[in-house]
Amino acid sequence: MKWTQVSEQIWRGKGWLIFPFIPVHVWLVRDEAEGGWTLVDAGMKNMAQGVLAHVKQLNQGSIRTIVLTHGHIDHVGVIDAIVEETGAKVYAYAEEIPYMEGERMYPRRKKMEFNVKRGLAQPLPVNEQGELLPVGGLTPYFAPGHSPGHVVFYHEGDEILLAGDLFTSNRSGSKLKRPMPMFTADMDQAMKSARIVEKLKPRQLEVCHGSAVVNPVSQLQAYLNV
Repeated sequence: MKWTQVSEQIWRGKGWLIFPFIPVHVWLVRDEAEGGWTLVDAGMKNMAQGVLAHVKQLNQGSIRTIVLTHGHIDHVGVIDAIVEETGAKVYAYAEEIPYMEGERMYPRRKKMEFNVKRGLAQPLPVNEQGELLPVGGLTPYFAPGHSPGHVVFYHEGDEILLAGDLFTSNRSGSKLKRPMPMFTADMDQAMKSARIVEKLKPRQLEVCHGSAVVNPVSQLQAYLNV
């Protein structure tokens, strides 16, 4: 794996999907309040040792929390290995959990997916009004469309939005692009969720498949008008 420091508190790890041949990113976020690290998305199984080795090299504590933007197979691969090694807690949006555990079929799929062991992931914490609460040094926002329970995670201090598969981008990061249509449950809903960029105005947006996009709000209108 290749690791790049995105900001003061965030590192990006890069692996690859073989088919189609595209990058797969995960992120390590320093949890200043609790200590240790939060892993955002969990990539492919062959990335586990790369993640653990980098955390060891950083020498700032272990992974305490794993948060998932969603439960597709290329976002959950290292969960078992990381949990076994560190005892980290795993969180996903409540509506997403039945899909990734194989209780419900993802929209537009032909079979159930048993991507995460039943009971391993807990619902992201909410307050009495049902609003998502910060976890692992990040603030989650519900952003469905690519999957029914897709969320994004915002680091307010570093102004970085970790957007999972809400978007893709071109190789240089100069253009926001739609999530991959063949894997997206509801593209119209995903386009509506894209307005989270307008709300948060991050200085940089990170995607799982593609390159980082600087000042993404400047591209949002063009993106929505495609």
